[in-house]
Amino acid sequence: MTTADEVIPADYRDLLERPLYGHLATVRRDGTVQVEPMWFEFDGEFILFTHTSKRQKYRNLMANPAAALSVNDPDAPYRFLEVRGVLDHVDLDPEGAFYRQLARRYGRADQAPPDAADRVILYIRPTATAKQ
Repeated sequence: MTTADEVIPADYRDLLERPLYGHLATVRRDGTVQVEPMWFEFDGEFILFTHTSKRQKYRNLMANPAAALSVNDPDAPYRFLEVRGVLDHVDLDPEGAFYRQLARRYGRADQAPPDAADRVILYIRPTATAKQ
């Protein structure tokens, strides 16, 4: 199995390490693509997202684990990294702890989300990249 270090170009890794918004794309059941801006964190192996088990993006990933994340550099808008991957696993987060961690990472107030009971952590395993 390919590791994230083999997939993520070292000279673009900063785009995953900085608190930038990523655009996460998933595939709906009808084959169309859904994209939305998301908070995320790269732990060196997976790209992690906070979400709820009640939303469309979660249902998309349960039906089709393929995903892609696009992140561009706000200091050089044509510099971007696209990471393609698959949903590896999901952890329950009923206290909203990971949501709170991401909120702090993105400079937001450290408070539990109102939908904490439905919170999950999505772990996307990078499998390929494209860059500019």
